Amino acid sequence: QVQLVESGGGLVQAGGSLRLSCAASGRASSPTNIVGWFRQAPGKEREFVGRITWNTGYTYYADSAKGRFTITRDNAKNTVYLQLNSLQPEDTGVYYCAVKSSLSPVYNYWGQGTQVTVSS
Repeated sequence: QVQLVESGGGLVQAGGSLRLSCAASGRASSPTNIVGWFRQAPGKEREFVGRITWNTGYTYYADSAKGRFTITRDNAKNTVYLQLNSLQPEDTGVYYCAVKSSLSPVYNYWGQGTQVTVSS
């Protein structure tokens, strides 16, 4: 069984920081898998934030995330983190983690999401 559980969201003032966690279980933590972070703002489509490969730690970010957000992983805990710095109101939304095989273009498994709200 594959399960992803996000946590760490909350309310923060502009300029603040949060660290989101994505705890993976089952086949989600396979070494060759890629864990992606996405977000969805109210009334907008879900957008890609960044991703990390379990075994190599290689990361890739959307332009909107570069320089402010950092993805890391703790293999021993089967957990991927998304560090959010210098948050702005436009970063408000539900943040999701998802997993896919490195050979697949589609993220097959998704967490339930965690709400991030940034006040001005």
